[in-house]
Amino acid sequence: MRMQKALIPLLVAALLLSSACVYVVLPEGLDLSAKAEATGWGAVVTGVSPAAGGGLHVDITIRNATADWSAMSAVDGQPAVLTTADGAEHDCATVFVGTGGHRLAPGFQMRGYTTGTKKEPKTQLIYVECAGVDSGAGASLAIDYVSYSGELDYYHQEEGQAAGTLELELDDVAADLTYPIYEPLDGLIQKADVSITALSENVITLKSVQRTADGLEFTWGNYNPTEFALKIHIGNPPVIGSDGVIYGIYEIMDLASVPLTPAGGSVEWATKVAVPPEVTGLYLLSSVESKNMRLYVNYAIDITDK
Repeated sequence: MRMQKALIPLLVAALLLSSACVYVVLPEGLDLSAKAEATGWGAVVTGVSPAAGGGLHVDITIRNATADWSAMSAVDGQPAVLTTADGAEHDCATVFVGTGGHRLAPGFQMRGYTTGTKKEPKTQLIYVECAGVDSGAGASLAIDYVSYSGELDYYHQEEGQAAGTLELELDDVAADLTYPIYEPLDGLIQKADVSITALSENVITLKSVQRTADGLEFTWGNYNPTEFALKIHIGNPPVIGSDGVIYGIYEIMDLASVPLTPAGGSVEWATKVAVPPEVTGLYLLSSVESKNMRLYVNYAIDITDK
C-alpha cells in the first residue's frame, strides 16, 4: 500500500509531462547563444534638410540593439525635443519613428515601414520635423520610445516592455548605410528551406517564393503529426530588404486565413506582400505560433536570391 501511494505523485508528474509535450515544443534551428550585448534601441541621422512646410526635417534610421527580436515606437502623442546650439529647446510635433508594429530582428536596421491598407499600401519613412527651427547645426534631438522585446505572447502582450530615449546629434549624419543588417548575429538567419517546429510538433516549411507583378507570393506547407486536426498561425509575414523598409502591414497573426491541417496530414497555402520590383536583398520576418497557443517565435529567413 505504501508503494502504491509513493507511485501516485510519480504517475501524476508523468501524465503532466506527457500532456505538456503536446504544446511545449522548442523551435528548431534557432540559436542565439552568441547574442550581442543588449544596449536598447539606437538610431542614426541620415539627413537634415528644410521641411516642406517650414522648419527642420530630420531623416532617421533606427537600429535594434536589444539583442532580441523587438518592436518599438515613439511614445504616442509626445513630441521629440530639439535642443539647438544656444541651448534652447523646441518641441517637434511631427514624429514618425517606429517599426510599424513588427518585431525587427536583432542587429537589423530600418528606415521605413508600410502603412495604409492591403489594397493601397503606402511607405512611411522614419523622420521627425520641427517647426520654427531654421538650422540643425550644433543641435541634438531626443525621442522617447517604448519597445516590446522577445517572443510575442498574445495573452500577455505587455511582457518585454521597456522605455528609452533615442539621442541624436544632428551634426553626425551617416551616409552609405547597408540595409537591413548592420551587425550580423550568429545563428539568426535561417535558410529558405528551413523546417520550423511549430505548435504541437507541427512542421512548417516555405515551399516556394515567387516574384509577382506587385510583390512576392509565398507558398507555405504544414505537416501535422498529431492525432487531431490543428490550425497553425503565421499571419502574413513581412519582408525587409536593401532599402531598409519593412513591406507588409502589421496585423495580429490570428487574423490571417490558414487552413486546418488534418491529423497526420499536410496542407499548403499562400501569403502575399507588396514589394517594389527594384527592392532586392530581402529577408522574411516570420512569426510562428510555437511552444504554447498564441505564443509566437520569430524567424529571419534568407530570400536574398529572389
